[in-house]
Amino acid sequence: MTATLLRTAAGLAALVVSVAVAVTIGPADIGVDEVWSALASHLAGDVSGLTPIRDGIVWNLRLPRTLLAAVCGAGLALCGTVMQSLLRNPLADPFVLGVSSGASTGAVVVVVLGVGGGALSLSAGAFAGAVCSFALMLLLSRTLGDSADRVVLSGVAAMQLFSALTSFIVVTSADAETTRGVLFWLLGSLSGAGWADVWLCLAVLALTLTVCLGYAGTLDAFAFGQDAAATLGVDVSRTRLILLCATALLTAALVSAAGAIGFVGLVLPHAARALVGPGHRRLLPVTALGGAVFLVWIDTLARTALEPQEIPVGVVTSLIGVPVFVLVLHRTRRTHR
Repeated sequence: MTATLLRTAAGLAALVVSVAVAVTIGPADIGVDEVWSALASHLAGDVSGLTPIRDGIVWNLRLPRTLLAAVCGAGLALCGTVMQSLLRNPLADPFVLGVSSGASTGAVVVVVLGVGGGALSLSAGAFAGAVCSFALMLLLSRTLGDSADRVVLSGVAAMQLFSALTSFIVVTSADAETTRGVLFWLLGSLSGAGWADVWLCLAVLALTLTVCLGYAGTLDAFAFGQDAAATLGVDVSRTRLILLCATALLTAALVSAAGAIGFVGLVLPHAARALVGPGHRRLLPVTALGGAVFLVWIDTLARTALEPQEIPVGVVTSLIGVPVFVLVLHRTRRTHR
């Protein structure tokens, strides 16, 4: 227990330091003392001593973007951990259920086709599409048979369907400028982050983490297989439905705010297991904190590496995630020999 608390405290400290440093990094020449002055003034309810432009850069641009990166990283890593354990599939990640593809279709329908007449935002359309995709996955899995393999296959089918719909809409209805904007969002981008996105995603993350921690012991039982879990008294179907709904809701909220960011939910759970072991009461908070720190620095790199041009954060996570994932798999294979 003491070791778990120490690891959690270290992760929280690393996250606070990462956010504090990342907020000071950017093209505008704003010093560390000015950043901290702006933050202290807003938190205390006072007027900042900075000019309105410099104050807005810190409080309305950098800070919400950095915090949203932390929330998205934590949420995607948490979803990946739960899904890999629940489905007993080391390659499962938040997008295996087709939620990301559904969100992409919903966003494209709003932006390109103008559905909603301006009443729906891109984020609202993405969330609606994610819910539709998840509902289709549940329907298919129930029809084909409620097993882990059927859930994965149903998710893949939903993912391919909504990916095809997205491509069809973009190719047939979007102009060049709209297509560029949509594709940038589909690759994952935190450039439009605002405080509303931060609070919404943080609330859904807190709810999902609470639910998953409540099922930590049950997730440990799933490591031995569904039959073994059922023998231990676990209601397999009910547990899977609750946890899949929780992770799908969180993934939908994150994708609607930041687009499709890959490899965080795939790589971070393996790295965390190598650090703290398979016990989910330790694994879930450590993975969430690791994902938060990871994406904060990835986003900082994405927005500063090629200034003034910005790289979609999903591109950077893929470029870094692939070799890291290969390394993790190699080390895991060597450990199990």
